[in-house]
Amino acid sequence: MSSGGGVAPGPLLLLLLLLALPRCAARVIVNRSIPDVCATCHIHATCQQSGGKSVCICNYGFVGNGRTHCQDKDECQIGASKICGNHTLCHNTHGSFYCVCLDGYRASNNNKTFIPNDGTNCTDVDECEEAGLCGHNARCVNTEGSYVCYCNDGYKLETGERSFRQDGNVVSCKGVDCGVPPFVLNAHPTSVSGTTYRSEVTYGCVHGYLMAGGSGTAVCNAKGQWDGPDLVCKEIDCGKPLLIPHTTMTWDNSTTLGSRVYYHCKEGYYFNGDRNFSECTIDQSWENITYVCKEEELFSNLSIFNETCVRWQRKTGRLRVQETYTFHILGQRLDEKIFSEDVIFNISTSEDNPKVCLDLDSGSNYLVNITTISSTNITVSVTVAIQTKVKEAFNNVLVFNDTCLKWRRNVRGTDVEDKYSFHVQGQRWYQKNFLHEMTFELSTHKQAPEVCLDLQPGTNYSINISMVALNFSLLVSMTTQITDPPFPEVEFVAVKGSAPLLRLRKAEDQNGPISLYQVIVLPLDLQSTFICDSFAATTFFSNTTDIKGYVAAEFRAKDVADNMSIALGDRHYYGKFYNAPLKLGEEYCVFLKIISEWNKVRRQSCAVWAQIKNVSPTLQYMTAVGLGSVAAVCLILFLSFSVARSCLHSSVHPPPAAVACEAVHLSTTVDVAQAGIASSFLETESVSLL
Repeated sequence: MSSGGGVAPGPLLLLLLLLALPRCAARVIVNRSIPDVCATCHIHATCQQSGGKSVCICNYGFVGNGRTHCQDKDECQIGASKICGNHTLCHNTHGSFYCVCLDGYRASNNNKTFIPNDGTNCTDVDECEEAGLCGHNARCVNTEGSYVCYCNDGYKLETGERSFRQDGNVVSCKGVDCGVPPFVLNAHPTSVSGTTYRSEVTYGCVHGYLMAGGSGTAVCNAKGQWDGPDLVCKEIDCGKPLLIPHTTMTWDNSTTLGSRVYYHCKEGYYFNGDRNFSECTIDQSWENITYVCKEEELFSNLSIFNETCVRWQRKTGRLRVQETYTFHILGQRLDEKIFSEDVIFNISTSEDNPKVCLDLDSGSNYLVNITTISSTNITVSVTVAIQTKVKEAFNNVLVFNDTCLKWRRNVRGTDVEDKYSFHVQGQRWYQKNFLHEMTFELSTHKQAPEVCLDLQPGTNYSINISMVALNFSLLVSMTTQITDPPFPEVEFVAVKGSAPLLRLRKAEDQNGPISLYQVIVLPLDLQSTFICDSFAATTFFSNTTDIKGYVAAEFRAKDVADNMSIALGDRHYYGKFYNAPLKLGEEYCVFLKIISEWNKVRRQSCAVWAQIKNVSPTLQYMTAVGLGSVAAVCLILFLSFSVARSCLHSSVHPPPAAVACEAVHLSTTVDVAQAGIASSFLETESVSLL
């Protein structure tokens, strides 16, 4: 140590070296520690523990020492069938690989690619499951990894090949062609659908021949040949013609189709029939004719014309000789049981074709006997029956005043009184069990009778008018108009405050079909001036300013159930009408209208249903106002608390800031109060307008 009291330099340096020695020794120990092997592993390697040591091993799909290099392993080099399985392709990737199935095969896991570590393999795809793969008239046959198409029986390829595939080129199977249809003796084709497979040709026998056996149809088969026909056609032969008594035949002995035989009356007989020849027909028989040869008479061909006239033909040998004919007429009316007429008179004439018109009544049966005496004093007689038609007993039937009838009578005499029978039936389409039926009689001698019927409204009637004396009847149809529907059955309700719940009762279809029900709302002071046929289509939103009432709801009759409930003011649409809520403090009257519509006629009936005074807020309205008020109060308290807290924190600031805070507080309070008042006003206004 020096004289100056300091420390000698030598000991001081030694002290410093001793202090630094532990740090240096520590550094030497760290530098000699074992290196970290895991930190030296390759990027594609993994550090693993083996025998208490750390070892770097290349990942799956890589090979190398694990530290300096790990290169990709090509798994596919051993062959796709060995690593992926049969019918596969192998694709190597960086560090791995994947497999795909060959065309015509699919993976059993239904994925496009796979790695066969889960038992996935490639199975054959049945291409024939795809509809229409081979096109029309062809069938598909599946093969291992592919498919083959074959034409169906009766079809072939134009190229002549047996099988094909639709590989981008459209290949079609065409039907085999059987060529020209076969020839059939005494027959000809009547219809030909074609000459290809399954086409048909129909044959028919030529004129003058009939089908005697076999089939008349030929079908093109799958081998390109015609099957059939084996039709046999035989010539028509009618055989010997019919013999007619007292005739001679003119005939060329031909019995084929269209051959004719002519007949002629022998001497002393005359022709009576439509024609004197018969033809051989297609059904191999001679035509039936009404040719008859009768022995000559004094008169023949007696006929009736113009309903009451007769004419006849005199014998040829007695022409231009005047002869006398006696007529005996017996007549009976259709409505009587005994003959009412018995008249005898004579006429003399030399005409070749005499005719006589008789004075006969309508609607009667007559027997007219005509006799004459020949030159040999032989009496010849003929009787003919005549029935005269019933003349129209009345006509021009008219309907007037909806339920009345009038007509014009065809008078048989000035003092004759006719008796009419009426049968009336009425039905309604809208009321299946309704039936109105009545019968009555009317006797009159008026030229234009009239009758008014007691009929029900809204009904279709059929009226049968008959005159028994002349066996004449006439059917008249008429429809009566509907009248006002029945007065609505309602339970009158008078309330104060809230709107009542109303009960709707169905009405009966008495005077016409019930079509609609309408609920009409009207100010109470207008109840005395209400007219039922008004407000037919007046809605709540109508722009018409002079109409204060409106239709609140409309229901179709078929949609109405008995005792159905109706709530006024539920804000719903019924039909095209809006059921608006009632205004607070107002007074209303409610009407129920029943409407009938039929045959372009509309009728209605109304009844007062309810009276409502001093309408009060509804439960929904009170709830909405209450919730709005609570929300406004909460908002005011929250804002007041926030402002007060802000002012409290700012109390350390100079007084002007406090004054400003008080101003803000007052302003906020006023604004919130105003906002609450405005909110309450809007809520009230909104509710009253809805």
